Amino acid sequence: MIDFQYARANDVADAVRQMAADPTAKFIAGGTNLIDLMKEDVERPSRLIDISRLPLKAIEETADGGLRIGALVPNSDLAYHPLIEQRYPMLSCAILAGASQQLRNMASTGGNLLQRTRCYYFYDIATPCNKREPGSGCSAIKGLNRIHAILGASEACIATHPSDMCVALAALDAKVHVNGPAGERTIAFSEFHRLPGNTPQRDTNLHRNDIVTAVELPARGFASNYTYLKLRDRLSYAFALVSIAAALELEGRTIKEARLALGGVAHKPWRDIAAEAALRGQAADQAAFRHAADLVLRDAKGYAHNSFKIELARRGIVRALMQAARGTPQSQANKKIL
Repeated sequence: MIDFQYARANDVADAVRQMAADPTAKFIAGGTNLIDLMKEDVERPSRLIDISRLPLKAIEETADGGLRIGALVPNSDLAYHPLIEQRYPMLSCAILAGASQQLRNMASTGGNLLQRTRCYYFYDIATPCNKREPGSGCSAIKGLNRIHAILGASEACIATHPSDMCVALAALDAKVHVNGPAGERTIAFSEFHRLPGNTPQRDTNLHRNDIVTAVELPARGFASNYTYLKLRDRLSYAFALVSIAAALELEGRTIKEARLALGGVAHKPWRDIAAEAALRGQAADQAAFRHAADLVLRDAKGYAHNSFKIELARRGIVRALMQAARGTPQSQANKKIL
């Protein structure tokens, strides 16, 4: 572990000021990812700015019928909050599919958005990694890449985003509220995370001194027909090989609205607008769901060890949509779909 200074922020404005004064500082709340990265010498902040006592722990209803979730709401509190369980159960399922109870008790909503990849090479400072050291190369492309991206990757990086919660937030069309030296602004969730391109070291579109203050959910929560399906190597404490957040609004057996987002397949939660559009007006049956899966995976590319994820994702999408159509959510168990 490196030496670092510690400071506590008094309010959001003070947190922004302290961050702007030190270009190598980092915010810390639960620390469930950052401390690991510091132990592995991947992150070397000169100062930790503790934001854990800021007044960002409320879950409040918005004027348009949605919810505003403070950035410091613990994952466990969010998953079990009555309004989340009643109106956004897909989000609750996604959170409970991730990590362990102990980690969910510590991890914050804002911190979950800012998780860094679990790519082995990113954590191993003895190997080249463009995310860690831009221009050094991507060891995963020709290395062990079983857990890596099949969508949206680049020659610079094939890492994946690790969050379960963010997959559900992408499907729900959430918004992220941030504050920085230029004031407050709102970022659509679809624009919050980035694909790697030529700058894989940048995970999000946050500015350097921004702080996440809240996540906002719209009124539509798809509380009746939804599922979160997580496919992984073991049933607990494992990151997704592929995960699917699927939600439908039905009129009889006809799809009025659809949401579909994937995790474990790209550098960001992968939501496909074209596949959602193709489902609207269709019967909620396997033919429509297979077509949607084909659209999502039309540009998928596998590598030496992860090509299996393409078919895993295809079958997972169909299974998740079928479960959503039946109103039988599935969140915790892997299904034998290979």
